[in-house]
Amino acid sequence: MRRALLAITGLAASTTALVVLKGAPGTSQAAQDRPVAEAPVVPGGSAAPGPTPGGVTPSARPGASAKSSARASRTPASRNTRSVPRTTTAAPRTTAPRTTTRTVTGPVVDYEYGSLQVRITLSGSRVVDATGLGLPLDGQSGLRSDDVQARYSGSSGEVVAKQSADLSTVSGATYTSTAYQQSLQAAIDKA
Repeated sequence: MRRALLAITGLAASTTALVVLKGAPGTSQAAQDRPVAEAPVVPGGSAAPGPTPGGVTPSARPGASAKSSARASRTPASRNTRSVPRTTTAAPRTTAPRTTTRTVTGPVVDYEYGSLQVRITLSGSRVVDATGLGLPLDGQSGLRSDDVQARYSGSSGEVVAKQSADLSTVSGATYTSTAYQQSLQAAIDKA
């Protein structure tokens, strides 16, 4: 997520820079009338040598021609009015790493009112969903199972919030809560 945000921010900044540097139509003359002290950018990405405070332009490298020195020390009035094409490089494309979503099912745990097992869904190493399978549906056991399912399961349940099997016991459904936690712990260990 952080990489995607940085990539989008970088793309927006580079697009803004390109728009500002390119400018509106008819502004190419203003770019050519900048002071000589500013070093013009050469299409290789390096700056041409600029004049020193004494007015003497140092050579960019040993053996540089006098022609390149004279070109760098021209006054704005003597510059050629022809525009120099600018080269742009595209920002490198970055893609966010793909997170793998997988499902892990814990073992079936037998308890006093039946048997159940827990299935968790993980995104990377984070639990994003949990659900109890095979919970009793009828009578008092069904009501207790509903209470356990409502508190622990789902994407906003206690399992996702705590990211562990250390859950608070549902009042009146101690056996079901304990069985759910055992199957959940086994599923987390498997993941």
